[in-house]
Amino acid sequence: MLPEIDTENFNKIIDEMLLDIGAWRKSMIHYIKDENPELNSAIIELANKTELDPKAVATGAYMAYCLIEEASRQQNEIINFEE
Repeated sequence: MLPEIDTENFNKIIDEMLLDIGAWRKSMIHYIKDENPELNSAIIELANKTELDPKAVATGAYMAYCLIEEASRQQNEIINFEE
């Protein structure tokens, strides 16, 4: 099951993206290429095969990845919290 994405994390990611969406997307291409090359290839292939704007498709996929990654990180911190 995927972790819950809360409003705080959503706003954080969106704010980061909107500072310079082109630069953010390019940094995500390199980040995900290192973290999960198969996923990065799938995103790029889908973006190139769609009739929609390929950059918009890729940006949406990278945003979803970031939101899930951040929510997973927070969930792990809660689970591994030691008093």
